[in-house]
Amino acid sequence: MTTVDLIYFNAGGGHRASALALQSVLREQGRPWEVRLVNLFEVLDPSGRFKRLTGKAPEDWYNQRLARGWTLGMAHELKILQGLIRLAHPTLVRKLRRHWQRTRPDLVVSLIPNFNRALYESLIAALPGVPYVTVLTDLADLPPHFWIERDQSQHFVCGTPRAVQQALALGHSEDRVHASSGMILRPEFYRPATLDRAEEQRRLGLDPQRPTGLVLFGGHGSKTMLGIAERLSNTQLILVCGHNQALAERLRAQPSTARHVVIGFSSDIPAWMRLADFFIGKPGPGSVSEAVQLGLPVIVVNNAWTMPQERYNADWVREQRLGIVMGSFRGVDSAVAQLLDGLDAYRARVDRIQNRALFEIPDILARVLAESGEEAADGAVTRPADQRRPAQFA
Repeated sequence: MTTVDLIYFNAGGGHRASALALQSVLREQGRPWEVRLVNLFEVLDPSGRFKRLTGKAPEDWYNQRLARGWTLGMAHELKILQGLIRLAHPTLVRKLRRHWQRTRPDLVVSLIPNFNRALYESLIAALPGVPYVTVLTDLADLPPHFWIERDQSQHFVCGTPRAVQQALALGHSEDRVHASSGMILRPEFYRPATLDRAEEQRRLGLDPQRPTGLVLFGGHGSKTMLGIAERLSNTQLILVCGHNQALAERLRAQPSTARHVVIGFSSDIPAWMRLADFFIGKPGPGSVSEAVQLGLPVIVVNNAWTMPQERYNADWVREQRLGIVMGSFRGVDSAVAQLLDGLDAYRARVDRIQNRALFEIPDILARVLAESGEEAADGAVTRPADQRRPAQFA
């Protein structure tokens, strides 16, 4: 059976979510593939030495900064991180080469930035001929050395025309740059609603006759939500705090004149979005794409605190006229009033966005496998099974 490895890490949550969604749809489609999730950091540090020394996993430092809103200066820190990755390149390639030789995948699909040079070079050194695909989980690249590297005979899946042009501009041939219609979303975002919207709103204490906003800042929330809730005291809100229990408690204690529903972590974000009329949050590629998929116009910011890889997302919202991009959430009450005044027009433009990336990418991967010559006509591969050992799973 053909073995496909999906490479992810837990920084920010979106990379793992994309990997899980892709694994899910590949299984649902009955592809003759064994799909393995591979956490890069577990491959590089299988004994957890970094966590023992520091008390935290590498991605925990990043996620905690997001939760606290400490994102100012991340553009500079990204350059430092990329410099450290370049210094560690020989070590990374050596460790990854051993991993590929041991696990022997037939196709490697990266859903992460920054490490693709080491991942690609180690793969071709260990297993020449095995194809490598980078699926961008951002709407655009942040060159240099973020998603798209020069001089690599690999494939790229790009969710916007901007990303396609960036890949072509770096010298990659058109037959290796594949356009999808958006970001990878979980299958639940495509399934029809089963709940009675008005009844569920009433159960939660929301008035179905009044507009409701959904406030979401990733899986760890953000203290920015406190100010938003205060400024929108008269607006019905659903505030999703993720794993940030302290933030949820503070929001529940905060007075409001309209109903504010505060929830912690939820695995059913589509259900909550279906109860809302608009979205408020950071311009993350996943959350913005999810909101648009479920018909919600968006209110986001783009300023010095916006992470550099997310700034184009705000530009995309503005270009497509899918909502309002602000310089600060201090004026969120005015933005909500403006959006509601033109809600029908915003909804019409949102409805024109048809994102089928989750179902397009499996066909792209199948073509890559077929063209590589690694997949036989019956879906099997010629590599002996006894040469393959289990990958490191998350």
